[in-house]
Amino acid sequence: MGNGSILITGCSSGIGLCCARGLQARGWRVFATARQPADVTRLQADGLESLALDLRDSTSIQAAVAAVLERTGGRLDALFNNGAYGQPGAVEDLSREALREQFETNLFGTLDLTNRVIPVMRRQGGGRILYNSSVLGLVAFPYRGAYVASKFALEGLADTLRLELAGTGIHVGLIEPGPILSRFRDNAHVAYRRHIRAEGSPHREKYAAMEARLLKEGPAAPFTLPPDAVLNRVIHALESPRPRARYAVTVPTHLFAVLRRLLPVRALDAILRRAGGEGRR
Repeated sequence: MGNGSILITGCSSGIGLCCARGLQARGWRVFATARQPADVTRLQADGLESLALDLRDSTSIQAAVAAVLERTGGRLDALFNNGAYGQPGAVEDLSREALREQFETNLFGTLDLTNRVIPVMRRQGGGRILYNSSVLGLVAFPYRGAYVASKFALEGLADTLRLELAGTGIHVGLIEPGPILSRFRDNAHVAYRRHIRAEGSPHREKYAAMEARLLKEGPAAPFTLPPDAVLNRVIHALESPRPRARYAVTVPTHLFAVLRRLLPVRALDAILRRAGGEGRR
């Protein structure tokens, strides 16, 4: 059972909320962060220590870290970089602004936060840093190019950081979920409507089907699991004396990790086009 302190990003719903509640129940002192003030208030009413943290804003990140360290006497045992969203759209329809926004949250803000926590963990002689990646940090699906790029980049940074922190007592791990029940599709639909102009695009017919998928009630993909499946891996990554570098969650992640190693590119591409729905789902 844990009794250290952990900061978690993206706790308004889904994986972040589930992990915040689950770790608190195990004795962790959880600092559950969210971007919107209304979500922070709701998390506090739910019995969680919650603070505002907007990964797009370095000032917000700095303030949140300072507030956590003030409450803990300068210690932080773990960081779970969970906050992220998906920007749908064909690569040729992505503007620089859309891609920049995707990376500000999914990569740049996460890097900023991590680099503010590492010196704390160095001083105390150890800690755990976890990144919530994705099956799309291993393989690409069509019409998810911005999200895929951000998760491929996140995996590269985490792998490099793990090598650089060897021997410090700071363990770096990647959680790689496939489909998980959450508000991910709702947030993705908002991003799609903000940045993608289907009119005039050669992909407009695929977009109509994709939008229907984003608005569909219930699980949109086979093998979808509840967020507790991620919580179980997070617990092992935080509490095991020998944490792993990677934790695959759901059948698709395990499957595509194997297929990526075994299949020639052309055969894998055909499977990925079908699995990704080619815009149809």
